[in-house]
Amino acid sequence: MAVEGKHQHVPGPLKQKNKTHKSGNHRTKREIEKSNKGRVNIKCLSKKNSLFMKRAERRNQSVILRKQKRDEAFEKKRQRGTSGTPPTFVVIVSLHSDINSVACLELLKTCDEDIIIQSNEQQITHFTIPRFKKRASFFIPEYGNLTNLLDAVKVADSLLLLVSPQHGIDQYGEFSLSCLFGQGLPASLFLFQGFKKLPIKKQSESRKIIQNSIEKRFPLEKFHALDSSQDALLIVRQVTDQKLKPVYYREHRPHLIAEEISFELESSESEFGVLKVTGYLRGRCLNVNGLVHLPGWGDFQMNQIDSPNDPYPLQPRKHKEKPSGDVEMNSEEVKVLDKVDPKLQENLETEVVPDPMEGEQTWPTEEELAEGKSVSSSKKKIVKRVPKGTSEYQAMWIVDDEQDIDGNPGDDDDDDDSDVDEFKDAMETMESDEEGEEDDYETMTMTENNDDEKYDANMDLDEERSMLEKIKEERQHAMFPDEVDTPMDTPARTRFARYRGLKSFRTSPWDPKENLPSDYARIFQFDKFKMTRKKVLNQQNDDGVLPGWYITLHVDKVPKEFIETYKPGTPVVLFGLLQHEQKMSVLHFNIRKYQSATQPIKSKDRLIFHVGFRRFSACPIFSQHTTGNKHKFERFLMPDSACVATVYAPITYPPVSVLVFQESLDGLHELVATGSLLSVNPDRIVAKRIILSGHPKKINKRSSVIRYMFYNRDDIYWFKPVELRTKWGRRGHVKEALGTHGHMKCVFDGQLKSQDTVLMHLYKRMFPKWTYNAHVKAPPVINVYKTPMEDDEVDKEAYKIFD
Repeated sequence: MAVEGKHQHVPGPLKQKNKTHKSGNHRTKREIEKSNKGRVNIKCLSKKNSLFMKRAERRNQSVILRKQKRDEAFEKKRQRGTSGTPPTFVVIVSLHSDINSVACLELLKTCDEDIIIQSNEQQITHFTIPRFKKRASFFIPEYGNLTNLLDAVKVADSLLLLVSPQHGIDQYGEFSLSCLFGQGLPASLFLFQGFKKLPIKKQSESRKIIQNSIEKRFPLEKFHALDSSQDALLIVRQVTDQKLKPVYYREHRPHLIAEEISFELESSESEFGVLKVTGYLRGRCLNVNGLVHLPGWGDFQMNQIDSPNDPYPLQPRKHKEKPSGDVEMNSEEVKVLDKVDPKLQENLETEVVPDPMEGEQTWPTEEELAEGKSVSSSKKKIVKRVPKGTSEYQAMWIVDDEQDIDGNPGDDDDDDDSDVDEFKDAMETMESDEEGEEDDYETMTMTENNDDEKYDANMDLDEERSMLEKIKEERQHAMFPDEVDTPMDTPARTRFARYRGLKSFRTSPWDPKENLPSDYARIFQFDKFKMTRKKVLNQQNDDGVLPGWYITLHVDKVPKEFIETYKPGTPVVLFGLLQHEQKMSVLHFNIRKYQSATQPIKSKDRLIFHVGFRRFSACPIFSQHTTGNKHKFERFLMPDSACVATVYAPITYPPVSVLVFQESLDGLHELVATGSLLSVNPDRIVAKRIILSGHPKKINKRSSVIRYMFYNRDDIYWFKPVELRTKWGRRGHVKEALGTHGHMKCVFDGQLKSQDTVLMHLYKRMFPKWTYNAHVKAPPVINVYKTPMEDDEVDKEAYKIFD
């Protein structure tokens, strides 16, 4: 039997037939692939591999990159603290007044028998540990000296935070941790001494107290005991080998802490001299033609860079013996590494010198000047009878009886006549008062008030009164934000001449180059700041001194006051500046008010800023931190919300941390805000808003009569184009003025309520004042720290005398 063939479907006459693709005169991709038979052009192959990689190839590439980064990190960790790199700089911080930091350092010195210990005039103790083949340097800032602590931590690689085993952390310790967190905290270890000396029953309780105090800020950190030389050895090993946390504002800049300083005056009568700072260079390379910054004193140039012998080598130098038996000592040779080149040196130009004739189109000719003088001399002089003490400007407004009164035609004539009559009555009253002046006044002999007898040693009454006014103003601003009363004695069009109305604060246009102050001619502005920042930070500058070298910097033109106020043991820190960082511009800081700062901080109050490695004082203006191209001005630094502070200051590239302090009457610096640098942008618009309020007198269906917003007919027509709003959400506009006392007819999109309030929003642009000061005096040492809340409780009774 034959095998039957498979059934095949035969299409019918109704099967759809699609048109074939017409490729034209060229071949299709499929035809080209068939003709090439798998052969690929070299150029196409390289492009395809670079753009389109297989999954396995991408995975393999990521593994290679990860391995390279891991190897670089391990190599950097192995090299840290060796002969080619600077010693690990460790700062010992006491977080309680009962802790003896010196005793802890003495115990660390007993960690190894072969350790080499050396100290210098700056109270920095150097450890050379042959067992670990590492070097470390320890510094103890004075307890209560906040400036010394912050300056030392600016360049610290690691912190040893000492906690009391009985009491944990005191109030000053919490305040110090808040400042260190705001500035940038490096790697840290928690230590406490005397834990094993406690009774066994109290050790568990003490451990819980300490752990609870640490977990608030360091949830993953554990504390370490320091009671024996074995504990000290473990701590020194962990300090030299632990993973370091990056502090970005110092990673991108060369910096050093002084191991030795000296000062040489240019002459006996000179106010400036050359400061010689010796230490280990850290961070990046330093060029002698660049600039350096001394925190609290400003920017300076360098003359030269020397290279003395390293006094703290990892392997001590061996002295050669002469045949006679004497030992040949190596004399300290100072090598000059580089000297400044005047052609390549960065200048200290911080601001642009504006040209007053830059906006002039032409200069007047001699004929025009002569014509102007003839016109001014040909002016007609008028003799008027005026009261005594009247100026020439006031006399121009006095109208004599014989003169004609020029008034505007229409309804305004009656108003002008009434004003002139009132002015004449006032002049007659003044004349009668002058005639009876001798009868109304008499001579009296009064004794001077002796202010010293009324001076209260514990309280400054003027300061308390001004602080009370600030508190009342802040509460008033919180209850009625931006509302302003229209003055009755001054026309509103004169009082609010610089203000404008906006249809929408978010979308209405505002030219950032319009009506700029004269200070804007002194600052620098970037065309594309983000691109310039990226270029400067990624620039690999291998010219100059390499990190890890022991060098001496000759800093030129340092004020003599620096060495006069210097105290031994105060850390001296120098930072190298990047390109353009000495020039002035408009800086914006994103800050938040510190939780324990209860005093009101008003815009344009003088504050002290710690911006990364800089320290200066200025008077900022505050604004809201919002999206958009316009930002609302804030009269006070509001709590529980982010705020932007705007100042004139030298250019700094973010990311940079910001600490804001306010100087109290006793000279102490109180922390009021923390944050970071937001941007460097002079075009950021800060607009101050005021709200003029009025109340309905007569309410119709769509229109209403509004009063108490203006008191002048001309003011109503001046502000007529501005849109009106109400607190209940209605919108409208001014239709016409009624009478001459400020009543106006307004039309709204619905009927008003009798308890509603009509508002008019006006805006003007705000600019900071040029109040930058690079020199900041160091605050006194804090003996007993009190939070602002405790001070408020003490001073509550003092405020009652003003009620």
